[in-house]
Amino acid sequence: MIQAHQQTAERQPNIRVVLFGLMIAMMLAMLDNMIVSTALPRIVGEFGGVDHFTWVVTAYVLGTTVSTPIWGKLGDIYGRKVVFLTSVVVFLVGSALCGMAGSGLFGGADSGMIELIAFRAVQGLGAGGLMVGVMAIIGDLVPPRERGRYQGMIAGIMAIAMVAGPLVGGFITDNLSWRWAFYVNLPLGGVALVLLAATMHLPKYRTEHRIDWLGAGLLSVGITAIVLITTWGGNSYDWVSPQILGLAALALVTLVVFGLVERRAPEPILPLKLFANRNFALISAIGFLLGFAMFGAMNFLPLYQQTVQGASATNSGLLLLPLMFGMLVVSLGVGRAITKTGRYRMFPIVGGVVMTAGLLLLTRLDVGTGKVESSLYMIVLGVGMGFLMQTSMLIAQNSVEQKDLGAASGAATFFRSIGGSFGISLFGAIFANRLADSPAGSAFSGGGGEGGQLDLDKLKELPAQARELVLGGLSGAISHVFWWAVLFTVLVPVLAWFIREVPLRSANDTPPAGAAGEEQAEAALGRAPAA
Repeated sequence: MIQAHQQTAERQPNIRVVLFGLMIAMMLAMLDNMIVSTALPRIVGEFGGVDHFTWVVTAYVLGTTVSTPIWGKLGDIYGRKVVFLTSVVVFLVGSALCGMAGSGLFGGADSGMIELIAFRAVQGLGAGGLMVGVMAIIGDLVPPRERGRYQGMIAGIMAIAMVAGPLVGGFITDNLSWRWAFYVNLPLGGVALVLLAATMHLPKYRTEHRIDWLGAGLLSVGITAIVLITTWGGNSYDWVSPQILGLAALALVTLVVFGLVERRAPEPILPLKLFANRNFALISAIGFLLGFAMFGAMNFLPLYQQTVQGASATNSGLLLLPLMFGMLVVSLGVGRAITKTGRYRMFPIVGGVVMTAGLLLLTRLDVGTGKVESSLYMIVLGVGMGFLMQTSMLIAQNSVEQKDLGAASGAATFFRSIGGSFGISLFGAIFANRLADSPAGSAFSGGGGEGGQLDLDKLKELPAQARELVLGGLSGAISHVFWWAVLFTVLVPVLAWFIREVPLRSANDTPPAGAAGEEQAEAALGRAPAA
């Protein structure tokens, strides 16, 4: 224990420098998807392939989702520093390849969209390592009692990235080539790579060097099949088509076999024993619901601002500032409160209630909603997210042994990411179906809003009365999505109510293992002197 305290003291002078490098890495992973969304119309204009352009986003999300538990487990086995730096390199290589897509280096000019989709998957694989690595490294460097403050800062960076992405993407799209949406990652990632390689010194934990490649492959196939179902179902293929039913069968079989393999694997990629811990199981479900509602519903705010409120792509980023402000302020405040008091149970409960209230307010959006009113609604949503973002990861990490920290961080990130993947797909289908039955369907170039793009120029040319009908149908479809999001977030405070307040450890010691580990840890930690 004395040696551990000495090692912690030796690392403390580098904490701020390392944190700066980690913030850059997290910013890259979060920022890139938001930047690309504003550059997509320009990319489609150059490459064509309007039927496949959504895969530019889906490939990245899919790569991130399937890779997070793998990166987390690799960090547990081979050391987090070398694995994290490897993920940075993979992300930068993917970024460079994306920037060169369609340039003729890898094939004909007509293959540009296919190349970009493939390279975005590579970039997503690296991004998965960035997100899980940042949280796990903070878990190595900082004991749980102090961790809330630092994770609050990371949550703040995530909030800034959500808003800065459209702003940066709009500027790049308007003033530079769309390729710079990817090239901009190279100098920033290079700084983070050099900085962390030189200054990051992590404690070493001895584990057997075995990796469950079979489990990793089965998990990747199963999750990929599920994401394809939610992406293609009701759009590219009917829900009862052979393609969708075949994917459903593939997902079911691979995930069942995955569960059997994980029970026997010496070093499982996703240790099922973690879910025997009540807090970990609950916070994983909360993370899924948070990702489902947050990433799924938030994609429709810029759409509402650019169509119904008439904002430009760049200005829609500015209109998201209230959301970022609420999330940033509360994340930092909650992090400091957890560090000071050591208590955290109330925050996910309050966050779930406030987030649900924010989404309920957003269901009121219509043609007559002013920008000030919608900004107030977004502040409420941001406050709720601020209560939840870092506490979910903190509770997950505090529920496991130190040797499983990477797997726990990977699982927490995984469930949030897979929730976001499902949310984007499901809410997109709900939005499209609702829109097809409204007057706004005629404003879509694909006919009925299915598989088409919203033609903003055509919308502006409509007579005032017709435009009012179209905007009414569009805002109605968007508010309908927020109603669906409420159905999921209302479960968050219910689940959070059953979280047990296990005292946060004041050092990175290992809680007792076993089926009764949670109760033993609580009893042991309860005898420790309060910090």
